[in-house]
Amino acid sequence: MNEQFRLIAAPFTPLDRDGRLHTAVIDDYAAHLVRNGISGVFICGTTGEAVSLTLGERMKVTEKWVEAAGGKMTVITHVGGNCLDECVRLASHAAETGADAVAAFAPSFFRPATAAELVDFFVPVAKAAGSLPFYYYHMPSMTGIAVAASDIVAEAGARIPNFRGVKFTHSDLFDMQKCLMSGNGIEVMHGYDEMLLAGLSLGAVSAVGSTYNYIPTVYHNVVSSFFRGDMAQAQVYQRRSVELVKILIKYGGGVRGGKAIMKIAGIDCGDCRLPLKPFSREEFAALEREIEAFGWLDRAECVLRNE
Repeated sequence: MNEQFRLIAAPFTPLDRDGRLHTAVIDDYAAHLVRNGISGVFICGTTGEAVSLTLGERMKVTEKWVEAAGGKMTVITHVGGNCLDECVRLASHAAETGADAVAAFAPSFFRPATAAELVDFFVPVAKAAGSLPFYYYHMPSMTGIAVAASDIVAEAGARIPNFRGVKFTHSDLFDMQKCLMSGNGIEVMHGYDEMLLAGLSLGAVSAVGSTYNYIPTVYHNVVSSFFRGDMAQAQVYQRRSVELVKILIKYGGGVRGGKAIMKIAGIDCGDCRLPLKPFSREEFAALEREIEAFGWLDRAECVLRNE
């Protein structure tokens, strides 16, 4: 394992049976991630259902994760949204609470058409974060923003003093490579779990993923195999990730399906909020059978077995 490469989990936001915030779960959640070698958490992002949370709930989640991480993991708080005032307030709160960095995706209803317009939106958000590093969260599949991440990185690098990089969740690896070549200490956090090996080969030094929550050993093995030059073994583990993602897609994707798998792993974060529908007993039982059939998940340790 290369000690310089950071695996950062994107945690699910725990909810109780009535759909209310249930932050007490985060203590065990954080301990689980630390125990399994996770370097940090990217909270209140897509996996954390940020757009389904109130402003106050997002602040409470940040407060609890900072407390639970206890300096053992980096806490990156996602503060993006469609309302600039709320984004500014979230960034300021993250700085006051003790988060280590902030990130923001682009507004997705009234969409900026150019890199300059998007950075106009980000400037006051990054300023509100004070000295905290600011990252752009690039995920066109969700935001609908067609502007190249490399153009945004160039614009933000010139105008935002605390700009540190991009969480790149896109399949355009040419654009990702241009971001990596931009220099000035820009960090590119790879964002597609099932394509981590591609990000490693291009030179990414960190990665953020939802499946890191419950199968971290697969990704530790991808990374360690890659850095010791064993590409064949790295590919074996990456293919395991792909097979699991195929299951997730059958059950509503990485947020809905992943939250259910987290329960199977022993950390119950509840159901997702609407419009993501809750699991029926029958559907959950079917998912359990598919996970058991893989023979990967060790519930006692909440990691995959090394084989």
